[in-house]
Amino acid sequence: MDADSLRALQAPLKDQYREAPDSALVTLRAKGRLGEEGVTCKVETGRALAEAGLHPATGGDGLSLCSGDMLLEALVACAGVTLKAVATALALPITGGTVSAEGDLDFRGTLGVAKDAPVGFRAIRLHFAVEGDLTEEQRATLLKLTERYCVVYQTLRTPAAFAVDLVNA
Repeated sequence: MDADSLRALQAPLKDQYREAPDSALVTLRAKGRLGEEGVTCKVETGRALAEAGLHPATGGDGLSLCSGDMLLEALVACAGVTLKAVATALALPITGGTVSAEGDLDFRGTLGVAKDAPVGFRAIRLHFAVEGDLTEEQRATLLKLTERYCVVYQTLRTPAAFAVDLVNA
């Protein structure tokens, strides 16, 4: 896809959102079912079921997906798509590349072993290796706009308001 095709694809949506801002508000949903055997949760991905379970560092067998890995995978996917869209919109000569993320966890917090150990990632590092003949200025712009428009990145940087409840089924 080139910049003109992307603009043509997105132009009617941008016009619609300018004219009717409420039409841009979309609620995304995820749903899962608690596993009947073992400590798992089957998540509907839209394409298949993904079974998440305990990470081996918390007693898992390593056969189920780790939700921490899934969070990093969502970040990589969103950042990669965003970077590619920005590069396309700016007609930057990107010919390929990779996106990777890694995060540091202290499982003492998750397992309640140490109250001073945090539950969750202490640090996350997102790395892009882009193939293409880009100037330093183009790389800086590409990174800045990717950070600005990546939904998962922005949500992790500035957490959303949360509401949690538990009811009897």
